Amino acid sequence: MAEVLFFLAAALAIGTALAIVLVQNPFYSVLALILNLIALAILFLLLNAEFLAAAQVVVYAGAVMVLYIFVTAYVGGSDQPVIPEGGVLRTIAPFFAAAIFIELSIAIVGSGLTMLDSSGAEISAGFGSPAQIGELLLSRFLVPFEAASYLLLITAVGAIVLAQRRRGLEEAEL
Repeated sequence: MAEVLFFLAAALAIGTALAIVLVQNPFYSVLALILNLIALAILFLLLNAEFLAAAQVVVYAGAVMVLYIFVTAYVGGSDQPVIPEGGVLRTIAPFFAAAIFIELSIAIVGSGLTMLDSSGAEISAGFGSPAQIGELLLSRFLVPFEAASYLLLITAVGAIVLAQRRRGLEEAEL
């Protein structure tokens, strides 16, 4: 049963990741991102990382995605195409996509097929616990953790600035 759930969650994660990139409407792209984060939480559950799965759903699919939905609704522009017609990017993008697909295919075939009939890696007793995650976030990954928080803050402020410029509020009277 776990194998079936894994392949369903993996297919959902891949499908929603493609939808995030291919959907033209930014609001639907954010909704696809929420489904992607839920699929990743299911994969965390299959890895016996219950705390990470709960944090994934509560923090990312809950709080951060609600912020993204509000910013998307506030900024607007869902009637405008994300990618302009024509241009160099539309011409060379399929070549980059094909190159990445070939590279990932070679990496998967070359490294991971021998592990399919094994039982997997041994997981320590404290894997995915709040104590272990807290220790890693405050010791080894402190700088990336803080950089991600600053990036989220800059994104929110940038969205507000873009919304003000789009609606002509840069010279609003106080």
